[in-house]
Amino acid sequence: MPKNENTAFISENLHNFKHFDAAFDCLHMINLNEFVPNIYIDLRYAGNDNFMHTPMYPFHTAIAYARKPVAEALKAVQEALNAKGLSLKIWDAYRPYAVTVAFWKRVHDERYVANPANGSGHNRGIAVDVTLVQLHNGMPLDMGTDFDNFTDSAHGNFSQFPSQILANRKLLQDIMTTHGFKALPTEWWHFSWINAANFPVLNIPFKKMKKIVQ
Repeated sequence: MPKNENTAFISENLHNFKHFDAAFDCLHMINLNEFVPNIYIDLRYAGNDNFMHTPMYPFHTAIAYARKPVAEALKAVQEALNAKGLSLKIWDAYRPYAVTVAFWKRVHDERYVANPANGSGHNRGIAVDVTLVQLHNGMPLDMGTDFDNFTDSAHGNFSQFPSQILANRKLLQDIMTTHGFKALPTEWWHFSWINAANFPVLNIPFKKMKKIVQ
């Protein structure tokens, strides 16, 4: 496996992905749009509405990817939410490593941006940025802040919000952690799968990923 200038362990080309990752069922990448019924997808880095203020993915990219165990857990979360008339909305899932490098050049703060020296859960396909919406119309529940809010008010333990906002955040955190995800303390929307080191970092662009994920 090649290593890049930041020394992260990279499985970044198609040959490595097909011949290494494909040998292990848990490393398969899954199209969440097709795998998780009724899910809402709004990849914020495929437009201008993000902290970089420019598309970091191909413009209007609308397919989210994750490793198989993550996809299966999200499907279970979605089923539980649907019973409550709710749905997940995904703001980000798999993220090519090169994008993490660009983020780090803009924001050197590991509370909010992963250090490329280690790679991120998003690069490994095991992290998702999510919120809750009404199932029937996609209207969001009030979480107090938007995505990519780099202030204390985005922290999971921030308590200076009305009770309904705190209840909405608790609902999201409880249902995600119940299904095996770990919350990031500084971003209420960010959840990652366990055993991150078992999943190689990927730097496969979305256009190539679309061709190889069936």
